[in-house]
Amino acid sequence: MTARCHARPFEQSDIESFMTYRNDLDWMKHQSFKGLTLEEYRHALLKPPSIVDGIQLAIINQETNDLIGDLYVQQDGKTYWIGYTISPRHARQGYAFEVVSGLIRHLSDQGAKIIRAGALPANEASIALLKKLNFTYVTTEDDEQIYELAVTK
Repeated sequence: MTARCHARPFEQSDIESFMTYRNDLDWMKHQSFKGLTLEEYRHALLKPPSIVDGIQLAIINQETNDLIGDLYVQQDGKTYWIGYTISPRHARQGYAFEVVSGLIRHLSDQGAKIIRAGALPANEASIALLKKLNFTYVTTEDDEQIYELAVTK
């Protein structure tokens, strides 16, 4: 997907690393899908993927094969909702920008017309990333700011 990492469906061997950063409630204060048990994560992440229902993908470092974060993608016609999390061990190294840029290119190649993402107003890092990627604020829903990118090919 990118020079340093790729996204793929979760595997059993990813779950404990995923659980480590997803259950770090201070790190995950701006995120949902956190604080679950190992079995709850297994059930959610290892089920057959469906992009229409929403899929969680593992972000894997190409060099080390380590889990460095995750992506969420849900398709609604030609509109795609995305989410992203980088583990604290890999934060502030440009991975989120790199991976989300690659995801945008991939979704564009798949025929996406609009890509949307939500962020809590206090999640300044995520909002800054979305703005850097040319997303624009469109509305607020359920306390979350919704940003949108019109995809052009």
